[in-house]
Amino acid sequence: MPTRRELLDADWMRLCEFSGAPLRPRRWTDNFSPRFASVYLVRAAHALNGTRLAPLAKVCSLVNFVVFGIEVPPRLAIGPGLVLPHTQGTVIGAGFIGSNVTIYQQVTLGAKLADFGYDVAKRPHVEDGVIITAGAKILGPVRLGAGCIVGANAVVLSDVPPKAVAVGVPARVTSAVTV
Repeated sequence: MPTRRELLDADWMRLCEFSGAPLRPRRWTDNFSPRFASVYLVRAAHALNGTRLAPLAKVCSLVNFVVFGIEVPPRLAIGPGLVLPHTQGTVIGAGFIGSNVTIYQQVTLGAKLADFGYDVAKRPHVEDGVIITAGAKILGPVRLGAGCIVGANAVVLSDVPPKAVAVGVPARVTSAVTV
């Protein structure tokens, strides 16, 4: 498992690639960038969760919710290379998120019904390289296959195969990704 510093460095490099900025090592001041601070808080909350400082994990999550409008449980495991271009109105209650995932604004990942116990078996699993575009809703125990794209405002209620494009309400697979 990568350290928090390694995760943040991978997140920073992927954000630089995503935004077209020159690739350079992360400086401590980059943690305050509006495009990166929310990811920093997600990583801090996850690092604190399960330690004797677990209440601070909830504080980090609360700050993220109040300041950036994003809700992410501290116990959620997220691979390196996370990019959150815009955070307002985003709820990331997945069971697992892989590496190099991009999640846009107004996205919801979560159980179909209220799940305050956070049962990962009732939540979406997002594999590596997935792009979830604005307003998409991924609900229930579905799997988003590696490299798939979920279109804007799609409602995903069943698995999406790797390298597929899912659009519509309810979402249907329309094609394969050709990048």
